[in-house]
Amino acid sequence: MSQHSRRDLFRVGAVAGAMASATALQPTPALAADAGCAPPLGPVRVRPDDPRYEDLVRRGNGRFVGTPDEVRVVGSTDQVVEAVRDAIRSGRRMAVRAGGHGFEGFVDDADVRMVIDLSGLTGIYFDPERSAFVVEAGATLGEVYRRLYLGWGVTIPGGSCPGVGAGGHVAGGGYGRLSRLHGLAADHLYAVEVVVADRKGDVRAVVATRESSDPRRELWWAHTGGGGGNFGVVTRYWLRSLPHPPARVVNFTVTWPWEGMDEHGFHQLAANFGAWCERHSTPGAPQASLYSELVLTRRPSGAHLLTGQVPADAVHLLDEHVAALGKGVGVTPSRSQETLPWLAATLANEADDGKRWRLKVKSAFHRESLTRRQLAAALHHLTRTDYDAPAGSLSLNTYGGAINSMSAGATATAHRDSTMLLFYLTGWTDPAEDARHLSWIREFYHDMYTDTGGVPAAGTYINYPDVDLADPAWNRSNRPWHALYYGDHYSRLQAVKARWDPQDLFRHALSIRRA
Repeated sequence: MSQHSRRDLFRVGAVAGAMASATALQPTPALAADAGCAPPLGPVRVRPDDPRYEDLVRRGNGRFVGTPDEVRVVGSTDQVVEAVRDAIRSGRRMAVRAGGHGFEGFVDDADVRMVIDLSGLTGIYFDPERSAFVVEAGATLGEVYRRLYLGWGVTIPGGSCPGVGAGGHVAGGGYGRLSRLHGLAADHLYAVEVVVADRKGDVRAVVATRESSDPRRELWWAHTGGGGGNFGVVTRYWLRSLPHPPARVVNFTVTWPWEGMDEHGFHQLAANFGAWCERHSTPGAPQASLYSELVLTRRPSGAHLLTGQVPADAVHLLDEHVAALGKGVGVTPSRSQETLPWLAATLANEADDGKRWRLKVKSAFHRESLTRRQLAAALHHLTRTDYDAPAGSLSLNTYGGAINSMSAGATATAHRDSTMLLFYLTGWTDPAEDARHLSWIREFYHDMYTDTGGVPAAGTYINYPDVDLADPAWNRSNRPWHALYYGDHYSRLQAVKARWDPQDLFRHALSIRRA
């Protein structure tokens, strides 16, 4: 594996990480029908003998390639309604794809016979009737950032990978570089449009809002962290109170070489990061404007990476951060940084989507620094000589801040008291090596949480799904997988499932089960 491709994969691990008032905005002639725009793309029916088929079934994790009878590319809510009707009439299991960044094979399941591809649902505009910005579910985050910022000077505090689709990202909470300052993307969700089917098979599109008087409010709530593919097909989100990002930011990379770093230095670097997060993750902390990811790499990669972003007028926070992390490590880091306009900095890695890799990921929320036993486990698995692949890593991501200012029950996102989000990653290209790489990351993760049955006590992030959590061979705790993702919210999500998807048409390996 080349140095360039290794760096790309590490970056995949690193990124796998408003309106102030309605009167301040000048509404645009936004709705496509009113603006005299061209008809929407689709519907396009792509079957296995179509030259477009291979591309459409290879839009996700390289480990999973589906064989559906049909991929239906849609460009409007009406087209989604008709696609769902067709699937029900023909008795075909369906799945929905937005950006294609799912880490598990939920869409590419062998039982899925129709994939509803939202590539044509990419509208981004302001809706004056609801005083909210509309983002259609097939729009990628990069295009969301571009259109919202160039049109209105605002953004959503979403993820740092521009190729991710908004559809699943917002429904799972949506975490990114600005979240410590402005909360999760779902914290700004005012309404959602979902195509649903009742017990008789009747299909319709409904809009659910956060208004307390809305009889569909629970369906809105379920899309603020309940995850994608559970209740119907999301076609549009309405978002309010979107923040203005900094005018200029500093993108930075700091590297600590493995060469010369002993056991104490490794432990110190990781422990320092955790301690910094504990000190500076309260809502309103000045350091909330700094976002960073410490990527602890396999020894063959050569160095550990700290990447992130900070407002250009707050570079002193980066200076203090790097000094705090390097204390007692024993090796001298190298640092590079670039000051850019916010949009240019945010779209800097737009071409890097990681889809050519076979990937396995895991996640964990942490309220405190890694324990001494966890530090030792991490060092062991990152330096094992019986596993020679350089691409495995563990990323420690800053969390908390404004995320933790919202009560746990206000949205479906249960984890509102963590200071770090950990992201475990390995990637490879040869299918013959699947078992070796899967064994490494599974053993690594289990050893990190052996005291709690092989799973983290503080829970996991639904946008980084991991089917191993539902496998008793790897989850030996007394906590089911859904408690790790949803905490005490699962029974409430089950009630939403029972009302809006009574036939369990929208399901996958980690979908909400009916009560």
